[in-house]
Amino acid sequence: MTADETVPGAQRFVPTDATGLADLRTAAGLCRGCELHADADQVVFGRGDAAARIVMVGEQPGDVEDRQGLPFVGPAGRLLRRAVDDAAIPVDQIYLTNAVKHFRFQQRGGRRIHQTPDQVHIVACRPWLLAEFAVLRPAVVVVLGATAGRALLGQAFRVTRSRGVPMPWPASAPRPDDFPADPVQLVATIHPSAVLRADDRDGAYRSLVADLGVASRLLGVRPQRGDVPAGLA
Repeated sequence: MTADETVPGAQRFVPTDATGLADLRTAAGLCRGCELHADADQVVFGRGDAAARIVMVGEQPGDVEDRQGLPFVGPAGRLLRRAVDDAAIPVDQIYLTNAVKHFRFQQRGGRRIHQTPDQVHIVACRPWLLAEFAVLRPAVVVVLGATAGRALLGQAFRVTRSRGVPMPWPASAPRPDDFPADPVQLVATIHPSAVLRADDRDGAYRSLVADLGVASRLLGVRPQRGDVPAGLA
């Protein structure tokens, strides 16, 4: 661990006797593992069924998510839902979460401007992500963007090198102690917010859907909408 990763971290706040996601969600509300809790409105834990076969991991909550207390309910979340539909992934098979559970931002007047979490925040919050995985035990993990990739695959991860290709869970990647190594597949892609920022939004959206289609096929889902995604409205 490097100097910039040294932080008290969330581990001491993760209950050792948790029986499910509800216990973890309650405990996460009391987390003081890094300084981000001080300015955020609330912790934003994951949502979805504990039996979901696919976990999608994003960066951190945004302004809308922080206010509502739910992940992926802002503009990027709405775009992701459209992409999930175009990739023919059943919504009831998805659990949504973030690598960092508190919103990091800079206040500018009346606006809260998103700031990318530092490695210290990723490391501090990783115990919550591992605790979620220990309960969920998914078949497929979709890595949405660079921050999620660094949280799971290390600082050398690059979305542009790895996106859209099924990968086994690396032996060097963090995992719960009893997490199965062989069945879990990872698929990396861009974060949906990157589509919203792209100059060619329709092209970026189609690429996102194509990457999610890889995850859909790993689940054994047959496409229902043809080979070409609908694209952005």
